[in-house]
Amino acid sequence: MARKSFNDKLNDSKDMPKIIEIADEKSIERYGGSQMLIAPPLDYNGIMAQIPEGNVITVSEIRSFLAQKYGAEFTCPMTAGIFISLSAQASCERDCDRIPFWRTLKKDGELNPKYPGGIEYQKEKLASEGHTFTTKGRKNIRYFVENYENFLYDLK
Repeated sequence: MARKSFNDKLNDSKDMPKIIEIADEKSIERYGGSQMLIAPPLDYNGIMAQIPEGNVITVSEIRSFLAQKYGAEFTCPMTAGIFISLSAQASCERDCDRIPFWRTLKKDGELNPKYPGGIEYQKEKLASEGHTFTTKGRKNIRYFVENYENFLYDLK
């Protein structure tokens, strides 16, 4: 059986969106509620596609927006990370309709090493749009968009 392409996976919404009631007290306390949204991959792709040049968005902003859109208290952090990476991979698989995935940052404006081309590609693309970077760490250096808050795209 042939492996599914990233675009096949992106377009497979299964039974999403769905809101799951969680009972784990630690998770409820951590995420601020018991109603967890699992949003379809195409929702992440659609949001990532609309971020204009010079702007950025974080995974946290996307998750908050989707939870509000579907009436949940929070969005599953694990599937969010998976579907954002999937959107980036699927974009690189296509000849057209590519999305500017490099404008989607991790929490606190951190660059995402799991994107196609890794940190170097994301740094290059963001630098070409006027962004500068700060680093944290000595051995495992992490890169952050400097003052990313000033460039956040408003999804409202």
